[in-house]
Amino acid sequence: MAITAAMVKELRERTGAGMMDCKSVLNEVDGNIEKAIEVLREKGLAKAAKKAGRVAAEGLVKEMISADHKTAALVEINSETDFVAKNEQFITFVNQVAEMVLNNEVADVEALKALPWCEDASKTVGDVLTEKIATIGENLTLRRIARMTTDGTFAAYTHGGGKIIAVVEMGSTDEKALEVGRNVAMQVAAVNPEFIRTADVSAEKQEKEKEILMHQAINENPGKPENIIEKMVIGRLNKQLKEICLLEQEYVKDPDLTVAKYVTAELGNADAVRAFVRFETGEGIEKVEENFAEEVAKQMAGN
Repeated sequence: MAITAAMVKELRERTGAGMMDCKSVLNEVDGNIEKAIEVLREKGLAKAAKKAGRVAAEGLVKEMISADHKTAALVEINSETDFVAKNEQFITFVNQVAEMVLNNEVADVEALKALPWCEDASKTVGDVLTEKIATIGENLTLRRIARMTTDGTFAAYTHGGGKIIAVVEMGSTDEKALEVGRNVAMQVAAVNPEFIRTADVSAEKQEKEKEILMHQAINENPGKPENIIEKMVIGRLNKQLKEICLLEQEYVKDPDLTVAKYVTAELGNADAVRAFVRFETGEGIEKVEENFAEEVAKQMAGN
């Protein structure tokens, strides 16, 4: 398979590895990007295996929680530019959609689009979305939603004026649960964990990570006895698991504590944290980058 400059560029952006290393490994794995990331990690050449897809799409994410803190809703609506994301008409639309998700038992985006619009039952949410595209003048996408209910307490945190939101379900109705939940939601927004606790990480994922770390350790320590390498890998794996598991992470407001210790100190049990959902605007969406001056020039030429 022919290795293109675009493939090398993508691998370099996702791993931080050198250009020649990226090209060499892509040739080695016949252009398979995901396999190339694994090989670079095994060789210790990748600074970090970044998430697939650059976060480049604009828009807003919005969370909304019921007055009794028993129902939570999250939505993401994307726009083409940040100008539109700051537009009052767009912001109002996002808020209205979030409120509709909160007040209706909808399972997915298509079900939401079929609902009668809150201000005019003769239209659907989908109809109003189409109208907004026409009046605002940009393509808008109702990308994803989430709706949850609990017998405990929901708490939320919003960062960057609607760029990142996190909602945490606390299995407690203690008077402190809301404050603790909000602090944990701030942690989720800031550090982006993948799991609540290490026990939630599948054996398959742990084995895969261990395999990659084993290759790294062997490459970095040629000739070292296998039992020493094994101990090194176990230590590295445990450290990595702590970084991706919420309760094991250093608590952002007090690094002397883990999140588990903070929650236990406040509510008596770290298991009070039941679940979390985190939305980040444009997460995983790749957007074609245009030179702004060139784009304006092209539009002027077309007029």
